[in-house]
Amino acid sequence: MSDNTNSTPQNDEVDLGQLFKIIGQLFKSLFNFFKSILNDLFRVAIYSLKPFVKNIKMVSAILIIAALMGVFLEKYSKTIYTSDMLVRPYFDSKYQLANNIDYFNTLVDEGNISELSRVFEIDSSESASLLGFEIEIGPQTKNDIIKEYDGFLKTIDSTLATTITYDDFIENRDILNGSTFRITAESSASDVFGKLENGFNKTFENNYSKKNKILRDSSIVIEKKKLLRDLKRIDSIQKIYLEVIKTESEKESVILSNGDMTVSQEKTTTREYELLQEEMKIRNELTALDEKQITESDFYDVLSSFEDVGGVKKVSIYLRYPVLFPLIAFGLMILTFVVYKTFYFIKEYE
Repeated sequence: MSDNTNSTPQNDEVDLGQLFKIIGQLFKSLFNFFKSILNDLFRVAIYSLKPFVKNIKMVSAILIIAALMGVFLEKYSKTIYTSDMLVRPYFDSKYQLANNIDYFNTLVDEGNISELSRVFEIDSSESASLLGFEIEIGPQTKNDIIKEYDGFLKTIDSTLATTITYDDFIENRDILNGSTFRITAESSASDVFGKLENGFNKTFENNYSKKNKILRDSSIVIEKKKLLRDLKRIDSIQKIYLEVIKTESEKESVILSNGDMTVSQEKTTTREYELLQEEMKIRNELTALDEKQITESDFYDVLSSFEDVGGVKKVSIYLRYPVLFPLIAFGLMILTFVVYKTFYFIKEYE
């Protein structure tokens, strides 16, 4: 009995010792694995840098020459000027705007100076200075985007709307989902931008946008007639309530003048407050329709025009020639080295 009792703790100690030994070997294996990876990465880095270190003079000379070429080209290249215009199109004229931006860029790429002059009503030298146009969604607050999301959900089936989250809407949002757009023009002349707005004024009005405006105006007329009918109905009910109240007050005065009689008079329940609330709601809706018809009477609003004198286009440091050319040269050297080593390996492979 006593021998069996003593052997149990010894077996437990042996099992724990083996477990710790296995865990120790596991950590050692993991350490050796990561160590081997780091050693391999170190060897790859050294092997990759070795040819550049061995040929440091040639590499330095190539990079310096590339940088000097970039400086020279940047110094004598034409300065690019840019200016922005913010617009808010109505009646889905934004589709025509995006299409016309592509058309203008095509004219610039083809060098069709005569057509550019006709569209923008500028002379040929000013047309020749145009370098291109870009369109993007204008500045928006988070509340603006939430309103767009809410408006989008109202245009689709309610069952489908429950499956589309705000993040899904943001991720799949197209440029034409916006309501405000920034148009950027580039030119080699600084004083041409103020004359471009006339050309863009023609881009918002087409048969489709005109049709949408007519439909909008017609729907506003119909909605206003309906609201005016409701307002007239409420006015009639209010007059009836006033007559009822007047009649009951006259009866009360008759009863009070006859002191020998005690008569219980039930008052008719009226809803003057609810009618007043409904009347205020209808009048607010009529005001909103009038405001919409006034503020959206044109096919677009210009929130900010092109400046008369454009500013110099800002270029990222990595796209400037003195930095870009050495990076390209370094990349070509790496590519040449890899191709050479690959060719040599294939040639010597047995």
